[in-house]
Amino acid sequence: MKTKVNEIAIKYQGNFKISQAPKITSSICATELLFKTWNKDQIGLQECFKIMLLNNANKVKGIFQVSTGGITGTLVDLRIVFAVILKSLTTSIILAHNHPSGTLKPSIADKRITEKIKNAAILCDIKVLDHLILTPEGDFFSFADEGIL
Repeated sequence: MKTKVNEIAIKYQGNFKISQAPKITSSICATELLFKTWNKDQIGLQECFKIMLLNNANKVKGIFQVSTGGITGTLVDLRIVFAVILKSLTTSIILAHNHPSGTLKPSIADKRITEKIKNAAILCDIKVLDHLILTPEGDFFSFADEGIL
């Protein structure tokens, strides 16, 4: 009897030269790029969690939307987060999500997921540079700037 299994392929395909990618130098720089790419029709409607993937020179390889949730939260599956990070050979990440309510204060759940991702990243030698909370009004909160990363 023949045994059949699925083939698993890992592929990373870029459509631009990394030398042309934006370089992240601050939380403001990262936030500006995130706001440019965020769906303006949804930022005030439902919570989304994204990861910005960076190379060793802090050049942006891409932004991946991990999840979209409801008004007050979204589920972040660490297996999906790290599948994307590892598949793209990323060395640093910036976490980001929005608060449709406009509040900038991180919730206990926000702090927990940040710590969970940070601890898992240590095992893979990946740096978590920041976790940004964005509001529909254009304000932001930086875990790194506030010293709670």
